Amino acid sequence: MKKANIIFEQGSHQWIAIARDPEKPNYLIDTNEYLIVDDESALLTDPGGSEIFPVVFSAICEVFDPANIKHLFASHQDPDIISSLSLWLDFNPALKCHLSWLWSSFVPHFGGTDQTFISIPDEGMPIRVGGLTLQSVPAHYLHSSGNFHLYDPTAKLLFTGDIGAAMLPPGEDDLFVRNFDKHIAHAAGFHRRWLGSNEAKLDWCERASKLEIDMLCPQHGAIYQGQDVERFINWLAELPVGLGVMRRA
Repeated sequence: MKKANIIFEQGSHQWIAIARDPEKPNYLIDTNEYLIVDDESALLTDPGGSEIFPVVFSAICEVFDPANIKHLFASHQDPDIISSLSLWLDFNPALKCHLSWLWSSFVPHFGGTDQTFISIPDEGMPIRVGGLTLQSVPAHYLHSSGNFHLYDPTAKLLFTGDIGAAMLPPGEDDLFVRNFDKHIAHAAGFHRRWLGSNEAKLDWCERASKLEIDMLCPQHGAIYQGQDVERFINWLAELPVGLGVMRRA
């Protein structure tokens, strides 16, 4: 079962990582969900696929009343991001789902109506959760053509979707990066293949380098913190990506 881990807490303001399910079937990719809480309101990032809805929901129930989740945030359109949408809406039909305008007529195939979705323009926009103001950060073409990350300027945490993702081998399941050089080897292949544009990548690196970030929180793998955040941004800036066009079946 997934566990709920408080990674930031300041009064009623929390970030809770829902991560690491040792009982997960091998055919499913492992994912991290982040619950951003302010008092009795919360937003859930990339709530996951329908297959894992029960374990995500159960883990949240251990630490927070899911009835107080008012918002979902979908970084992009992939099934491991948002295919559980209909199950969340069965639980709470009033939920609002924030996502790129580009996917506002695609993601409803997973569930919802035009009242469910709040479309984010390409340049991003603020998102209010309780008394917090979060900022959606453009990350287009990394790897989706309509892609956003989510920044909390109070906590200094950045949710980065697939950026920073690492496919960790069995036995290497720490929630935080412990050895950057060892960890980044598990991230290189993913980023080279799944990111399609060096220009977009460098645009994101410039944006990220201007933010105060204590933790960089990806949807897969371990969380980068402290100096490893800058190390990751610099590493990514130098990494050639979009290499799938060089391969021939």
